[in-house]
This record gives sequence, structure tokens and C-alpha cells, in this order.
Amino acid sequence: MLRLLVADKNVHGRKEIASILIEAGYDVMVTDSAVKAMQNVLNNNVQILLLGSELEEINSAELLPMLKQCNRNLAIILVADETPLALMRKVRKLGIFYHALRPFEPEGREEIRQVVKCAIQNLSKTSSKKICLFPESKMQ
Repeated sequence: MLRLLVADKNVHGRKEIASILIEAGYDVMVTDSAVKAMQNVLNNNVQILLLGSELEEINSAELLPMLKQCNRNLAIILVADETPLALMRKVRKLGIFYHALRPFEPEGREEIRQVVKCAIQNLSKTSSKKICLFPESKMQ
């Protein structure tokens, strides 16, 4: 079964995202530990990682290269507010799947559900190199 990991230092953020995904029927694990996140990725326990801006005292941008080395097919969804443009450029180059703002509004909750659905579609079609595009009406 496909498993998702929500890794974030922010307790409220972890719980909010996990509840959205559990309500949508996904198998979800949560952690605030960079070590546990790395272990789960290394052991192929998760296929999609929803990553906050920090874990413990480590900036998520510092973790991305290691996470991608552990599993190059890992779909990483960065969930962070107020991310500086220079940092966003860096994490995009490192291979995040998507950047989402924290889901404060119903539209944000729907965005999280849609991006996870899209990531799952892309994982299942990795060999054919098809790309899921978000329907514009859902993302505005």
C-alpha cells in the first residue's frame, strides 16, 4: 500500500496535513525527526513526503539532496509559508515535486488533496514519463 509521510517541526502543521490526508483515505505517518524521515525514505517505507520548512533544527533544503539520494523517485511536496525566493529556486533545482502553502482555507485543504493525488498518478506512470497537470479550476 502507498504510504505518505508528513515530516514537520510544527506540531499544528503536521496534525493539520495528516488529518487532511487521513480523511482522504491515505495511509499516513508523521514525524518531527529528520532521522526518522531519512530512515523511512531509505527503507522505502514512504513514496510521498510532505515536508515542512524545518525538522528539528535542520532546514529542509539541507535534507533534500540526501532524501533524493536515498530514493530518487520520492515525491517531495514542500509545505511551507514565507519561503524566500532564493531558497525556492534551490529546492526546485533539487527536485521537489510541488510547493504548497500551509492549508489555512478550504481551498488550501483541496490543494493538498489534489497535489497528493497528482503525485500518486506520477509515481504510477514513472516509466512512461507522463506528467500530471493540475486542473486550473481546482488550483485558483
